[in-house]
Amino acid sequence: MIRKFRNEDLEQIMQLWLQSNIQAHSFIEKTYWKSHYNEVRKMLPEAEIYVFDSGEGILGFLGLQEDYIAGIFVEENSRGRGIGKHLLHCAKQNRDSLSLHVFTKNERAVRFYEKEGFKITGEQSDEETGEREYVMEWEKVSTL
Repeated sequence: MIRKFRNEDLEQIMQLWLQSNIQAHSFIEKTYWKSHYNEVRKMLPEAEIYVFDSGEGILGFLGLQEDYIAGIFVEENSRGRGIGKHLLHCAKQNRDSLSLHVFTKNERAVRFYEKEGFKITGEQSDEETGEREYVMEWEKVSTL
């Protein structure tokens, strides 16, 4: 079930954030993610967050800052089961357009976003890691 973030979710979400980033971004040192943990922990409650709650725990979450997707994070053993897609569709229901940045080396994520209708509109270097990333955008198709 997808629901809005609650304050009591914070610890579980932060563990998911850290584990997912380390697993999905093996090309970036683990220390980078660990060094940003406290900063993200403070900022997370300010974002619009949707969680996928199985009833036994949180299996994924999506963070939005206005029309920008700060990230979609899914528990490792639950990937490929449609959780990220459900979270993304929830965000799409309330927006006319969305944008995000994704590391070019994170090919699985790039393919996922392309399948979900996002287009690569630019490429840049991430200031902190030096890694290349795509700027991707999605726009709701008019049904007129």
